[in-house]
Amino acid sequence: MTDVAAVVAVALGAAAVVLGVLVFVVDSMARATFALLASFLGVAGIMLILDLTYLAFVTALMMTMEMAVMAVFMVMFMMNPAGLMPMTMVHNQRGSAAAGLAAFAVLAAGTWLVDWPVRPRGPRSDTTAQLGQALMGDYMLVMIVVGVVLFATILAGTVLATGRGRYDRFGPDLARRRPDDPVPGGVGR
Repeated sequence: MTDVAAVVAVALGAAAVVLGVLVFVVDSMARATFALLASFLGVAGIMLILDLTYLAFVTALMMTMEMAVMAVFMVMFMMNPAGLMPMTMVHNQRGSAAAGLAAFAVLAAGTWLVDWPVRPRGPRSDTTAQLGQALMGDYMLVMIVVGVVLFATILAGTVLATGRGRYDRFGPDLARRRPDDPVPGGVGR
């Protein structure tokens, strides 16, 4: 790893930690969702620098889709608009802080006290295919189909969440000057 790559990795790591802390500091679900997404994207960037391309893209894609689903469900089901109303994001602050510090201490001790295995030779020819086979086995086609179904579910949820569109509000020729909203006080009023 070059010096520039090391500096970028440290910067991405620091940004990921700061954004992870922001998840518990910001006062709305929407801001917490996007802070968590940015934190995971920082981790994916570190994986790219470490030449873990497959894991980096899987992490980035998985977290982006997960946060998109979370945002769609916030728009559909939360009583406040898109989770932007102030609310507390931390419950049992002392207990969660103690549990987090204990987990950090155990994991940090493990990284220093465990004997790490040494690879006897260089990497095999196609590590990405081997990793995909190890993770998915014979279910790769099923997982691809499930991904498409999940994406279709997100689109359907978004369509169902917006029961009316611009044609309903402004008329079929979009000539109505003011939108015909069933609930007054919306965006167009």
